[in-house]
Amino acid sequence: MRFSPSESHRDLATLTRQILTDRVTNDWLREIEAKNICVDRPLWQELAKAGVLAAALPHRAGGDGLGLLEQCGVLVEVGRAVAPVPYLSGIVTAVAGLATFGNDAQLARWVAPALEGTLILTAALAVDGDVHAERVADRWVLTGARSAVPAAPDADLVLVPAEVDGRTAVFLVCSDDPGVTVEPQEIAGGEGAGWLDLDRVALADDRLLGGVADGRAIAAWLTARATIGSCAVQLGVTERALELTAGYTCDRIQFGRPIGTFQAVTQRLADAYIDVEAIRLTLWQAAWRLAEGLPCPTEVATAKFWAADAGHRVAHTAVHLHGGVGIDIDHRLHRYFVAAKHHEFRLGGATTQLRAIGAALTSVDPE
Repeated sequence: MRFSPSESHRDLATLTRQILTDRVTNDWLREIEAKNICVDRPLWQELAKAGVLAAALPHRAGGDGLGLLEQCGVLVEVGRAVAPVPYLSGIVTAVAGLATFGNDAQLARWVAPALEGTLILTAALAVDGDVHAERVADRWVLTGARSAVPAAPDADLVLVPAEVDGRTAVFLVCSDDPGVTVEPQEIAGGEGAGWLDLDRVALADDRLLGGVADGRAIAAWLTARATIGSCAVQLGVTERALELTAGYTCDRIQFGRPIGTFQAVTQRLADAYIDVEAIRLTLWQAAWRLAEGLPCPTEVATAKFWAADAGHRVAHTAVHLHGGVGIDIDHRLHRYFVAAKHHEFRLGGATTQLRAIGAALTSVDPE
């Protein structure tokens, strides 16, 4: 394993930080929240024009040939800025899945416009809700629902795993297909979410990603990447929250001295620093193994455990050390707190990950 990022990795992360720093300010976030906007499409298209969306994708998809590690570098910057863009659900999960398992026609129809920022893709990977598919004549008919689908109200295409006679297949569902209903859900800290309802949605064979025989492996591939991506966003969120907190404790004067010089405050900052570094270490270990095609279910679960458990502690430490300012919802720290809570539970919290690790160690199915 290489312990330092490549030059391409650093350059892409730096470009992303420059764009997000210029656009994503606390006043601007308050303005779009007041308008109930979850995905900032102008910012999304700006990232597309700068080449950020296409850079970390294979040449087959029209990208620059970079991969998951570079995508995680972008996600860290998205987390640091708490930027309302669907890079995790759109590029790292859905577009990358189509680029890997899709055919040429699917790439031309959905991936190319997605990299230009004109289409938004996502994936319905949360376990809440069931979707079933059956073969009727020459069509696949999907029935069921999924909740908390990231960016669903803004998405043009959703990758939906469905049960087919005891097996799993992944289907490409357009938001304007007959029988598809998307209802916005109020979820703080992410790129928005929606309830996806499928009422006998009829799809042709070209809406199947890969094949039915490969569906379970494709769904697992998508979930693993989405989980690692959530850990990367959490690293950026907690890293920046700790920086803001350390700066505040240096500036906040109490009893004639900065509160950061008090032993109890210093100890909490030190513990938070260790937690952030634990998130960083486990993230990059799991991301590297996943990018190299190595077995890594326990490493992914370990990374998500630290992102959830340590992310919880860092978020609460940041609020506590900010005092009364920390609970002001107009203060910029509030957005880092809700973002940390969002990624704490996204695709399974700490307990879920510990159960998966324990099951792997004992070779017992967690279900």
